[in-house]
Amino acid sequence: MTNLPIALQLYTVRDQTALDFPGTVRRVAEMGYAGVELAGDGGLSAQEMAALLAETGLELAGNHVPLDRMTSSLDEVIAFNQAIGATYVGVPFLGQEHRSEAGFRAAAEAMNRAGAALRDAGLALYYHNHAFEFEPLGGTTGMEILLGETDPELVGFECDVYWVQYGGQDPAAFIEANAGRFPLIHLKDMVGEGDQRTFAEVGEGTLDFAAIFGAAESQGAAWYIVEQDICKGSSLESAKLSLENLKRWGKA
Repeated sequence: MTNLPIALQLYTVRDQTALDFPGTVRRVAEMGYAGVELAGDGGLSAQEMAALLAETGLELAGNHVPLDRMTSSLDEVIAFNQAIGATYVGVPFLGQEHRSEAGFRAAAEAMNRAGAALRDAGLALYYHNHAFEFEPLGGTTGMEILLGETDPELVGFECDVYWVQYGGQDPAAFIEANAGRFPLIHLKDMVGEGDQRTFAEVGEGTLDFAAIFGAAESQGAAWYIVEQDICKGSSLESAKLSLENLKRWGKA
């Protein structure tokens, strides 16, 4: 196993990108991140985004695009992501309309269709989990439906280890049980118990990252991506602390 490149999901620093998208991306590069994952374009054109990435030397680990855009504007999604040098294009969540057995099955079908078109365009589709996919639905779960009814050749997954743990699963065991499906791994930590569980920077909580790293790397992950949904203090300092801890562990 070798160390994977580490990116920052820019959703972490959304308060800063809202003020100055290019400047914030430059600060992320200065911290030592190898790449970024997009959750919006900051109003930049594809050409401007490509130029910013080239200037900073950051690679594009992924780009979150809502499923409705995948279905309504797929040609535009493909063109934009080709122009900015993307490899992975991801569905970041599913709305309430998809959070039933029928809804998850419809989402899986839609992702298979989009995944086929993206593959033909030299791109790869992935789905990012939260915790709701692990809630019981009769005799199954949304995650079981998504994993079972998406074509592995067309749809990958971005394992958010915090949300897997929050959903009642062991992240390393979950990755191992579905090995080969996870090109991207979202890293965030957890503190607290029960309903008091909340987010922490990587290395500042209770998740078993040694086991997570072993499972992720043995099944062929391409990127680790740091993300914080909510930062207690400065979002940039949060991103820096997670990366410093990963460096302390020899992972960056």
